[in-house]
Amino acid sequence: MRVAILGCGYVGLELGRQLAATGHEPIGVRRSDDGLAAIREAGFDAVRADVTDAESLDAVPDVDAVVFAASSGGRDADAARQVYVEGLRTAIDAFGEREHAPTQLVYTSSTGVYGDHDGEWVDEDTPLRPTTEKTEVLVEAERVARERPAEHGMAGRVVRFAGLYGPDRYRLERYTTGSVVEGYLNMLHRDDAAGIVRFALTETDEPLLLAVDDEPVDRRDLAAWLADACGVARPATVPRADRLAADDLSEAARRRLTTSKRCSNALVRDLGYEYAYPTYREGYMDAVRAYRAGR
Repeated sequence: MRVAILGCGYVGLELGRQLAATGHEPIGVRRSDDGLAAIREAGFDAVRADVTDAESLDAVPDVDAVVFAASSGGRDADAARQVYVEGLRTAIDAFGEREHAPTQLVYTSSTGVYGDHDGEWVDEDTPLRPTTEKTEVLVEAERVARERPAEHGMAGRVVRFAGLYGPDRYRLERYTTGSVVEGYLNMLHRDDAAGIVRFALTETDEPLLLAVDDEPVDRRDLAAWLADACGVARPATVPRADRLAADDLSEAARRRLTTSKRCSNALVRDLGYEYAYPTYREGYMDAVRAYRAGR
């Protein structure tokens, strides 16, 4: 299978490595010289194109599947709409109108679309409650990803990522220094994020998958485990109300503190996906070993 990975960044690079290792032909698509160099360093073909520019997408050869993993760079809702909605429409039409169109498109979304569920469990059937303009954009993008490909005879599907971590994104200091606040974290190692997208492309035709590991964890429990594993003092805990009263919180940080849910991976497990890192304990061990070795 030949797969175009649009916005081939943190997860896309690992996806390309996994696809190549299992006999498929990934093509990474980025706009920048650095992005193209990273794709080539990962060991597969790179093409320069912009998802918001249909003409530039002509440079990407015909493929069997498209993965839309482009990022808005953490900017505001208008920038997110330009990439996730308008860019997604542009990409679907650009590939779908070809004589040899792809048969499927996978869009990578976020568990942020669920909003707050007061710590209760959510799954693929749970109603969405976007709480910000940006998460409303993500909900709209999911609708585009699931409906518009059908206009071109393509299957459109969505994979919702929990909070990603892994190489270069362990951020141990976030949990082992300063203070932590109560609240559930839903986590997913980069390698499993890529693995679940690969699984969606090659092993199942489910229209929606919730990509999260086996064990949602309270921030305080994660911080305590990491501190013990690293051999440092456990950080202090701060009541959520006190942290929310501070005036130094970004919108994203405030949203993380005011939305609580536990995401279930039962469907992904039932379909047969095997995790490389089932929980944070396995996922953080490389970072813990590196920390202890560097002390």
